Amino acid sequence: MRYIGYCLTLICCLNFTWLAAQEHRKVLDIRLSNYEYPYPVKELLISSQQQELPMAYMDVPPEGNSKGKIVVLLHGKNFNAAYWKTTIKALTEDGYRVIAPDQIGFGKSAKPERYQFTFQQLAENTKALLDHLKIEKVSLLGHSMGGMLATRFALMYPDLVEKLILENPIGLEDWKLYAPYTSIDKHYAAELKVTYETVKDYQLGFYYDNKWKESYDEWVYLLTGWVKHPDYPRVAYNNAQTADMIFTQPVVYEFDRLEVPTLLIIGTRDRTAIGKNLVKDEKIKASLGQYQILGKMTQSKIKGSVLVELKNVGHLPHIEVFDRFIEPLKMFLKK
Repeated sequence: MRYIGYCLTLICCLNFTWLAAQEHRKVLDIRLSNYEYPYPVKELLISSQQQELPMAYMDVPPEGNSKGKIVVLLHGKNFNAAYWKTTIKALTEDGYRVIAPDQIGFGKSAKPERYQFTFQQLAENTKALLDHLKIEKVSLLGHSMGGMLATRFALMYPDLVEKLILENPIGLEDWKLYAPYTSIDKHYAAELKVTYETVKDYQLGFYYDNKWKESYDEWVYLLTGWVKHPDYPRVAYNNAQTADMIFTQPVVYEFDRLEVPTLLIIGTRDRTAIGKNLVKDEKIKASLGQYQILGKMTQSKIKGSVLVELKNVGHLPHIEVFDRFIEPLKMFLKK
C-alpha cells in the first residue's frame, strides 16, 4: 500500500511539474510573431472582402536535384503550417519545392475582425498566392479541414491540380443530417474557455488513442499559447466562424466530380465527427466518424482514386506514424 501511495504521489508531482512548465511558456501573440516556424516565413497581402489581409506562407526550395515539381500543403483547423515540418523536410530532400500557407484566420496570417469564411474564399486566397508565385501546376495535399479545402480547390481549379492527396480529411459525411446546429455565438463562447489542458485532453482521446508523446505538446501549445493574450477573442471568433464553415459547407456530395488523380491516406482509428457529442441517438452517434468505413466509401466516389489505410492510426498520420505516411505519399507523387 505504501508503494502504491508513493507511486500516486510521484504521478501527481510529475503532472504538477508538467503543468507548471506549460504555464511558464511565453504567451504567444495572435500572429505568432514571437514563435519561429521551421522554415522562413513570407507574407502576401491578400485583397479580400474590402480589406488587405497578410497571408503567411513557407516556400521551401528543393535540396539537391530538383524534380521541377511543387507540392502545396493545406493544414487542418486545429493546426497551422508549422506542423508540416517533417513532411516539408522529406519532400524537399526528395527534390520537391514545397509551399505551406497559413490560411487567413490561422497561424501567422491575419485574424480579421470581420470576414465571411467559406471554402471557396480560402481556395481563392490560395489561388492568389500561387498566382503571385507564378505557379501553374501543383500536387495538393490537404489534412483534416485542409482536405475539405483541397477538394474545393481541385473542383474550382482542376487544371491547376496535377495530383490530389487527402490525409484523414474531414467532411466525408454530412454531420448536419444528424447533429443539431451550433451557432457561431455558442462556438465562440466555448473557444473563450479553451485551455492547454482541455485541448490536450481532446487530442489525447480523439487523435492519439490515449497514448501521449512529448513531441505532441508543441501542437497543443501553438493552439493555446495565445489564450492569455488580450487579442485572443479575435482568434476565438475566427475559430468559431471556421467551425461553422466546416459544419455547413460539406464537400461529400461532390467527390464524384473530382477528375484529378487522388490518393486517400486514412488512419482507420480516427473517429472525428463534428457535432457528434450533441447527437442524442446513441446508435447514430456510434456510426459517425468511422474512418475505416468512410475511407472506402470515399474511394468508391472518386474515380480512379487510390486508398492507403493505416491500421491503428488516428487523425494525424503525418505526426503519429510519419514513416508509414510518407512512403505511400512519395510513391504516389512519383507516378
